Amino acid sequence: MNIIRNLCAGPGALPRSVLLAAQEAVLALPGAGVSILGLSHRSHRFRQILDDAEERLRALLEVPPSHHVLFLQGGGTLQFSMVPLAMLPAGRVADYIVSGYWSQKAFEAAQHHGNVRLAWDGRPHGFRRLPRAEEISARSDAAYLHYVSNETVEGLQFREVPRTAAPLVCDMSSDFLSRPLGATPFSIVYAHAQKNLGPAGVTIVLVRDDVLSRMPSGLAPILDYRAHCAARSILHTPPVFSIYVVLLVLRWLGDEVGGLAEMGRINEEKARLVRGALNECQHFYQQDILPGSESEMNVTFRCPTSQLDTLFVERAEQAGLVGTAGHRSRGGLRISLYNAVTIDDAQAVAKFLSAFAKEHRSTGTPPGTAASGAGVTR
Repeated sequence: MNIIRNLCAGPGALPRSVLLAAQEAVLALPGAGVSILGLSHRSHRFRQILDDAEERLRALLEVPPSHHVLFLQGGGTLQFSMVPLAMLPAGRVADYIVSGYWSQKAFEAAQHHGNVRLAWDGRPHGFRRLPRAEEISARSDAAYLHYVSNETVEGLQFREVPRTAAPLVCDMSSDFLSRPLGATPFSIVYAHAQKNLGPAGVTIVLVRDDVLSRMPSGLAPILDYRAHCAARSILHTPPVFSIYVVLLVLRWLGDEVGGLAEMGRINEEKARLVRGALNECQHFYQQDILPGSESEMNVTFRCPTSQLDTLFVERAEQAGLVGTAGHRSRGGLRISLYNAVTIDDAQAVAKFLSAFAKEHRSTGTPPGTAASGAGVTR
């Protein structure tokens, strides 16, 4: 029987040791005697879980005391509204880098709450690349500059933090904890869990003190970062199980992986293996993303025809590679290499890529007609 390898873009894979510990806790949480599914969010034991998770997160990311750590609900989508509610007062304008599907969603949501402006728009470029530093027209007097560090749909990832004199806000949902991060430059960082952190249901938010001090009054508590900070992430019933699994992932990152520098090295190696196999089959696979903008988390590509894309997904599943279909808005294929995907998994993907291309070379594009995928459309 084939080993099943989870390459889904979300919810993503979880480490085996985390799954086993979560399985144990569903029956009885160690030290508590009750299932994690029935643990009271007002109990001392759950307060310990939250405090442990925050402490480990701060240590891994070197989060300074100036930033609060929150465990919220609503995913990244709720943050699309909470950010402008907190940081976009009347008469001010916020800048947005629209580099793909999710940053476009964030930009559209912010328009419901105030004046927003495009600091850079990737749509004319087909979302095939990220902006160069000199192309970002962020203003120093903007209420904030928002960007998405990794676009899961297109497979784009920022290598550097955009430079701006305005407060900086980042949606890191799909590459949070995949490599070292300095939190100090950011006013807000948010990331939903179902990529590198744990199961769906919890969203991590880092929010700096100065954001809280400038927030408008009169917000509903559920939409107010200050209320969540005062309640220490228990303003209302939190997703207890999801937060516990996040704690297990943080323990795995610190104790088994050895920290974010090592996690970043592993992720670089996985991406190298998969992209290396694609590049060796340039006669067959088409990669639309331009060099320098490629994501280490989400590798996107296409076969010469949509029929072969469909066959690829079918054959991949038969080989135990689950979740290789591209996003519904873009089509094609996608291999997601989140933290819990192992180097062995990446090697299996590379082997399958080579074998599939070799098997179907005669039904694909003739050599030389789609060498890098640049400009190829269907």
